[in-house]
Amino acid sequence: MKKIIFAGAFLTASFAFSQIKVLEKVEPAFWWKGMHNPEIQLLLYGKDIAKNEIRFSDGIVAKDIQKVENPNYVFVTLNTNEINVSKFKIDIQNRKKNVASYTYELKERNPNSANRPSFSSKDVMYLIMPERFANGDEKNDSVPYLTEKANRSLPNGRHGGDLKGIINNLDYLQNVGATAIWLTPVNEDNEKTYSYHGYAQTDLYKIDGRYGSNDDYRELSRELNKRNMKLVMDYVTNHWGISHWLIKDLPTKDWIHWFDDGEKGFKRSNYKITSQFDTNAAEVDKTLALDGWFDTSMPDINQKNPLVLKYLIQNAIWWIEYAELGGFRVDTYPYNDKDAMAKWAKAITDEYPNFNIVGETWLNNAAHISAWQKDSKTGEAAHYNSHLPSVMDFPLYGEIPKAIKEKDGWDNGMNRLYNSFTNDFLYPDINNLLVFFENHDTERWNEMFNSDPKAYKLAMTLISTVRGIPQIYYGTEIGMRGDKNKGGDADIRRDFPGGWKSDAQNAFNIAKQSAQQKEFYGFTQKLLNWRKGKNVIHTGKTKNFVPQNNVFVYFRYDEKETVMVVLNANESDQEIELSRFSESLKNFKEGKEIISGNNFSLQKTLNIPAKSSMILELN
Repeated sequence: MKKIIFAGAFLTASFAFSQIKVLEKVEPAFWWKGMHNPEIQLLLYGKDIAKNEIRFSDGIVAKDIQKVENPNYVFVTLNTNEINVSKFKIDIQNRKKNVASYTYELKERNPNSANRPSFSSKDVMYLIMPERFANGDEKNDSVPYLTEKANRSLPNGRHGGDLKGIINNLDYLQNVGATAIWLTPVNEDNEKTYSYHGYAQTDLYKIDGRYGSNDDYRELSRELNKRNMKLVMDYVTNHWGISHWLIKDLPTKDWIHWFDDGEKGFKRSNYKITSQFDTNAAEVDKTLALDGWFDTSMPDINQKNPLVLKYLIQNAIWWIEYAELGGFRVDTYPYNDKDAMAKWAKAITDEYPNFNIVGETWLNNAAHISAWQKDSKTGEAAHYNSHLPSVMDFPLYGEIPKAIKEKDGWDNGMNRLYNSFTNDFLYPDINNLLVFFENHDTERWNEMFNSDPKAYKLAMTLISTVRGIPQIYYGTEIGMRGDKNKGGDADIRRDFPGGWKSDAQNAFNIAKQSAQQKEFYGFTQKLLNWRKGKNVIHTGKTKNFVPQNNVFVYFRYDEKETVMVVLNANESDQEIELSRFSESLKNFKEGKEIISGNNFSLQKTLNIPAKSSMILELN
């Protein structure tokens, strides 16, 4: 067959001919009865499989059998409502002789599966890069069939963190106050180097062997569910790794995006995803933003291809059902075809009405980001509904460090936070925003602020008490640092101290934390565990008061409770006149500060120390 050339790598279907059997793969490997959408599209892969006949036992008749330009693939659509057996045979026949067969199983679905709980503003999401968190099973640090081997001395190498390491430390995660755990991708990433981050996946149905197995992943989810916690999968629809088995032997050329004027099909994205809602954008710019590749090793997936879209929908649903997931975070959301992704999100939420999906919408203003949230008025103006329940509040993320560092000014200091919140009217579901001050792609907060606990406490107070879903990044709660500018991504993804037997210190053990680590951890633990039971924070209304003298005061309230939050970004103590807040203070006489436990009078003035916060439950 004709060779397919990708950015210097020679990938050819003839390579597969010498390696594969008549029936090598069936995806998904099994399914469930009782799904909202009863149709299942099976991908059958094997040497020249399209030249054979596809037969089914038990009188089962396919709704559709689709052959494509590559004879190694056949796509078969079945209606599971018409199948009355739990197992049936798929036979591959040549001249009426069986040359291969596969026993397909339709499992019994959990009757409560469709209404599974998902992450919401009641949760605190804890982001883990599994490779750098904890090594629970040293035997899987290197795996014979996976290319890159463990080498902890390499900053960008494989260090051995795995799923067992996370399971071993669930007490720590629960005690710190996390209720939802977002893992960066753990599906197989079999690139030669720099594979630890997982975003160049090479098998969407298989957990990377260096993390464990599919069963280990499901065990982690079940152990979290026992603790009333949720597992959030990092799902990547925009690109796969160039070593993905489907990329090596493409079903159709338009499974991925090609550029005839690029280098062997490759052209890098211009990353200008703002062009998607620019009514005056040039088509060449819009196309390059969406169809351009992230890197030479990450072919851009074409979601407009119906077979691709169906594959992505089914794979997502398979993982939700199999691993009992509590949500998705979707990488590089706006870089996908937006109409196809609207169908993707709707298919998932039709199947699971309560399921939450947050898209990485890395844009700089609320008007652009709000257009990506389901039922958005800004999206409606562009005749578009994403069906995506949740988005990430990147504008707030960008303002938080400036607000804490800067002196008072018309648009500086705490006014940056106030100005950001004035855009809340743009979002159709304001409680369903992910709020954060760092993640695995950004500068470490404690690096920017030189491990200053005061700056950390201000930022944590903010994201834990405003509308939305707070997200924290592993290790920040013990003061972990990392310099992205000097050390690159590897430095902001350092190994958690104590995750490896050889580590000098085990910070998972609170008793062995340093004094500084205890200060960070103790504050975080108290704040987040207080937040767990506070409906007024989860779903209450907000009253913002324009900052004065670099002090920002806002109230969260509902019919039962009122909480007053005060943020002082000054280098000096501030005394605030309480009469200004009378419309929210009403007849409240005092407030109990939730960290210190001290009571404060609310009669005339309130003194707040320099670079500090107060969270007052009003009595």
